[in-house]
Amino acid sequence: MPGTPRLLVGMLALIANCAMASAQTDVSASKSLIDHNPRLSDFRVIEFRRYVIKDGKRPAFMQYFDTYFPEAFQQLGTIVAGSLSERQNPSGFVWIRGFHTIDDRAVLNGIFYYGSVWDEHRKTMNDLIDNADNVMLLRPLRPEREIPILPAVDPIVEPNGAQGVVVAEIFAVKPNSVEDFAKQAETAFASYRSTGAREAGVLVTLDVKNNFPQLPYRTDGPFLIWLGILRDNEMLNSAFNLVTKESEKTLTASGLLRSPPELIVLDPTPRSRLRWLP
Repeated sequence: MPGTPRLLVGMLALIANCAMASAQTDVSASKSLIDHNPRLSDFRVIEFRRYVIKDGKRPAFMQYFDTYFPEAFQQLGTIVAGSLSERQNPSGFVWIRGFHTIDDRAVLNGIFYYGSVWDEHRKTMNDLIDNADNVMLLRPLRPEREIPILPAVDPIVEPNGAQGVVVAEIFAVKPNSVEDFAKQAETAFASYRSTGAREAGVLVTLDVKNNFPQLPYRTDGPFLIWLGILRDNEMLNSAFNLVTKESEKTLTASGLLRSPPELIVLDPTPRSRLRWLP
């Protein structure tokens, strides 16, 4: 047909333009991920994720977790601030994830949980978990009380892995009383630090709508969590335990709590960022 060459040229040009536009879109999408600020600070949205692992399976779960996931999250712009095992509960595992913004939580969780890393390992991980519903969505009480993102464990300098003891004291605060309770608790927190414990964040409930419903979190707050890092068991069992027992009585007597404080003693996994550093 006489018009075929011209038509063919036009179609090829259209295809080329479409391909170019698609390529530009792909480049823009990739660039937005590459340019995502990789700062290891200013994480304003915190998930305090407290899991129950099936009996006898916690060591395997921790090894899988440490092996597959910290860098996968970090590459996206979120962070695993700490991964820890509960001493009082042989099935308890806690990990703390940070996002820069609440919008990041939706976007980055979507990328991860519909991506190839989780797709490959999700059956293995889910088969080891008994319960993963105990999750708190939190924010720093003040910008200066955010969780410090410590350097990744150096396998050469730290051949024995992460060291130290981490403690998390959870306060179930009465509604509309977080600020008043935080002020009253400052004396107690100062006494914790006086024992040599390093404060690693003061976090309070972030009361926002869940923008990634596939990962529910608790709505029975508000809560305040004090995080600390101790050098060893000697520091824990001497001054620190004595001070927290005394403060528990005082803070409970404030009338601002719905239940007595819960102190969780945690051991870092070998690759946990949250740990004691000299």
